[in-house]
Amino acid sequence: MALMADGVPADDVYKVLATPEGVDRAFAKLDTIKNDVVWWEAGAQPPQLLADGEVAMTTAYNGRIFNAAIAENKPFEIVWDGQILDFDLYAIPKGAPNKDLAWEFIKFATDTQRLADQASWISYGPARKSSGALVGKYSDGVTDMAPHMPTAEANLKNALVNDFEFWSDRSSELNERFNAWLVAG
Repeated sequence: MALMADGVPADDVYKVLATPEGVDRAFAKLDTIKNDVVWWEAGAQPPQLLADGEVAMTTAYNGRIFNAAIAENKPFEIVWDGQILDFDLYAIPKGAPNKDLAWEFIKFATDTQRLADQASWISYGPARKSSGALVGKYSDGVTDMAPHMPTAEANLKNALVNDFEFWSDRSSELNERFNAWLVAG
């Protein structure tokens, strides 16, 4: 996020962050806001911080902000530019005793229509592109969900796709540096 705030296009973030200069650049950008940041630890905190006026903007899980805006009528709006797009996934451990049943569940849970139907309850985008056109209304029967999906074409223009391999290789060193940065005066 710090590199995008410093002008690095989403498509180049991991290339830049993979260099010592890129890491230094990210932390230099963080230095510019260090004294103004309110850190949160649980998904319910960002909408509450906004509602209480403790912050003017925040990072958040889009489903939490959508719920606050639509279900609770809070004056919140999501800015999708620079969103971090993350994916959940299923895995079947090698040698699993019920492998065939696990595959059946995965086929069921990732069915095009089921993924689209899930969007009527929460604004987490369906993982299948084929589901996008089938996304309908929120459970209130009024709100069109398609524009509220992180996977909507308009919302993906400058999305940073989480790179699991990058983080598996570098999370320890970057977390260590981040934690040292947090406590440094």
